[in-house]
Amino acid sequence: MFLESQIPLAERMRPNSIDDIVGQEHITGKGSMLRTALENGTIPSMILWGPPGVGKTTLANIITQTLKVPYFQLSAISSGVKEVREVIEQAKELKSAVLFIDEIHRFNKSQQDALLGAVEKGTIRLIGATTENPSFEVNAALLSRCQVYVLKALDKEKLVQLIQEAIQKDEILKTKNIQLQETEALINLSGGDGRKLLNLLEIVIQSGVTNITDEAVQKVAQQKIALYDKSGEQHYDIVSAFIKSMRGSDPNGAVYWLARMIEGGEDVKFIARRMLIFASEDIGNANPNALLLANATFDAVAKIGYPESRIILSQCATYLASSPKSNAAYEAIAKAQKAVAQHGDLSVPLHLRNAPTKMMKQMDYGKDYQYSHLGENNFIEQEYLPTPLVNSPFYVPGNNAREKEIRKFLNERWKGKYGY
Repeated sequence: MFLESQIPLAERMRPNSIDDIVGQEHITGKGSMLRTALENGTIPSMILWGPPGVGKTTLANIITQTLKVPYFQLSAISSGVKEVREVIEQAKELKSAVLFIDEIHRFNKSQQDALLGAVEKGTIRLIGATTENPSFEVNAALLSRCQVYVLKALDKEKLVQLIQEAIQKDEILKTKNIQLQETEALINLSGGDGRKLLNLLEIVIQSGVTNITDEAVQKVAQQKIALYDKSGEQHYDIVSAFIKSMRGSDPNGAVYWLARMIEGGEDVKFIARRMLIFASEDIGNANPNALLLANATFDAVAKIGYPESRIILSQCATYLASSPKSNAAYEAIAKAQKAVAQHGDLSVPLHLRNAPTKMMKQMDYGKDYQYSHLGENNFIEQEYLPTPLVNSPFYVPGNNAREKEIRKFLNERWKGKYGY
């Protein structure tokens, strides 16, 4: 049995107004910055950052429809500098236009640079969509000219809402007498991706299922869903398995899940970036060389690409998995940030303040500061934390050979002050 329409369910259910967008109320709700700008007709160039299937393209379409201005759309996968310049020339004749670029993180520096002048002059208002952190993937000059809006993954409540609305409102589904008994399998398999959720629902119904249960969904999914979808739930599950294998010191598991990502066509820089983060978050000072190797890996694979970069990725992954582990640096910054949130902007102790002017010196800025290199072993005990946080042990060295040495060093200097 096949549904009558050739238009996918996710496309048929695409919202037509900002009020219909689900799960992004923090940027689309009344009084939000983006909605206010849209109501005033003065939207800035922007980057929409969020996981797949949360409404980035939909929001771009609604913005353009609301503004009633000429609209151009390019995909960073298939377009280059030539296509960008052609759009800019057309926009100059039209006086004003919106250019939507999907997957803008895939544009290289020269392609992004081609946009700069037009964005700066207002010839085009750029809307870029990306699943990757724009701080890494969009060059600084272009990013500084754009407002970044972060779209959130859809939670269970919103995903159930999408399913119910599709069954109740879609003209084709309304004729199928669909009974929604369970939603867990649909939600788990979609991984927070609204588009994937609706298309999976349609696949299940196309197979002849009208009584939606977890068992029925799982059965259809096993038959028809690809093994690796780098833009969906499998992507996040496999990345999670990769990270957890390295954290668990299993190089075999790590290299297997690495192979799954490579065979699925995953971006080499994405994999390398995950290992770069892991090197500090999960290894840290237990083996500082891990960060150096991960950083070198990122640089190397960015230059080389597939297929050769698979060897470099494998070397780094197996090294990280086989390394001593410590999350002490991760825990330290988490504790320090929590202290900042709890205590606010505590004053810098006077002896640690900079005193570049005579007036500041008269106010005792820098007074009584002791230059550590003048002390024995380049150390003089003095207080470096604000008064309310004195004796707060943010960094607690891990129980590994390298950090045991650090613990001994700190204990000798601070005489057990921080409980080392």
